[in-house]
Amino acid sequence: VQLQASGGGLVQPDGSLTLSCAASGLTSDEYAIGWFRQAPGKERQRVSCISSSDGDTNYVDFLEGRFTISRDDDKNTVYLQMNNLKPEDTAVYFCAAADSLQSCRLYYGMDYYGKGTLVTVSS
Repeated sequence: VQLQASGGGLVQPDGSLTLSCAASGLTSDEYAIGWFRQAPGKERQRVSCISSSDGDTNYVDFLEGRFTISRDDDKNTVYLQMNNLKPEDTAVYFCAAADSLQSCRLYYGMDYYGKGTLVTVSS
C-alpha cells in the first residue's frame, strides 16, 4: 500500500489550498482515508476522514466548517479542500489509511501511512 500526499505550500491567511492523497494497493472494499496534521511543537492530530464504501466523513470540531474532505474513486485520490486558512493551520499534513471510518481516529492506530506535505499559512 502506498499513500502519497501532495499539494502543500505557502498560502496567505484567508486563502485556500487543496491537498491530495493518492492511494494505491488498497484491495479491501471498505477502508477509510484520513488527513492528520502536526504543527510545530504539537502532537499529530486528526483533521478529517472519509469512508471508501459510503463516503461518510468525520471532522474535528476546531475546523469550524472550513475544510472539506472528498474522494475521486476513478483516481483513487482523496482531497482535503482547505478554505479560510489561518496561521494556526500551519503544519505538516499527512494522509493515512485504516480498515474503517470508525478506526480512523488516532494517527498511530492507522494501518498505512504516507509522507507529509507542508502547509504554511503566512503573510
